[in-house]
Amino acid sequence: MSKNANQDSRQLRAIGHKLKPVVTVAGNGLTENVLAELERALGDHELIKVKLAVGSREARSAIAAEICERTGARLVQAVGNVVLLLRRAARPDPRLSNLIRSQ
Repeated sequence: MSKNANQDSRQLRAIGHKLKPVVTVAGNGLTENVLAELERALGDHELIKVKLAVGSREARSAIAAEICERTGARLVQAVGNVVLLLRRAARPDPRLSNLIRSQ
């Protein structure tokens, strides 16, 4: 990882530290409704926390990878059962974007 990407990642984790999970993935996994909510949250906020209440570490890792693959988001950090995801918007809303509001 380049120094710039590492610094960017550190800054994103610092912003994400203050956030609360906006979506919870539970026993039913990635349903269409959960995916729709993830899409909406990523579109509005760009940087979001997602709670994965799905059991084992392997199951959480698999769900996180599937979320990234299906939404085009990037996994910034995974701690316990919470993941921090980033998907930059082409035209972010300054009132909603966690990246803009943190500046």
